[in-house]
Amino acid sequence: NTREAAKTLKNMHIHKAMRFLTDVMNKKQIVPYRRFKGDVGRKAQCKNHKITTQGRWPKKSAEFLLQLLKNAESNATVKGLDVDSLVVDHIQVNQATRIRRRTYRAHGRINPYMSSPCHVEMILTEREQVVPKGEEVETKKKVSKKKLARQKMMQRD
Repeated sequence: NTREAAKTLKNMHIHKAMRFLTDVMNKKQIVPYRRFKGDVGRKAQCKNHKITTQGRWPKKSAEFLLQLLKNAESNATVKGLDVDSLVVDHIQVNQATRIRRRTYRAHGRINPYMSSPCHVEMILTEREQVVPKGEEVETKKKVSKKKLARQKMMQRD
């Protein structure tokens, strides 16, 4: 869950990322699941992302990432950086060692009860205004050999 939520935040402005995470917690926006999407249901909100049709609202992951963003924002103000131009440049989620507990089952058996924590690494950089896209140069549409031959045949007749 955290990996998918973090992947969505990459290259996002810090205020936009915070708004996105609060919307995820309130189920106003969805986190699209790109990689680990087995048994994840399809949702109509995923149409906004144009990546996949599967997604969820990982509340716990969103809370942790929001906390991390707020911490990074306060660190930036202490260092004297411009908070309004901060962008999530790098974000990475790694598996941490699992914490083992046990749950007691019927007939005197014991099963593992494992938690799956993770390490989140985030780097914010200052970027100036977003550069608008340049004008596209029109390229000639390629015509197949078959079509060229057909056009020559038509011109001969």
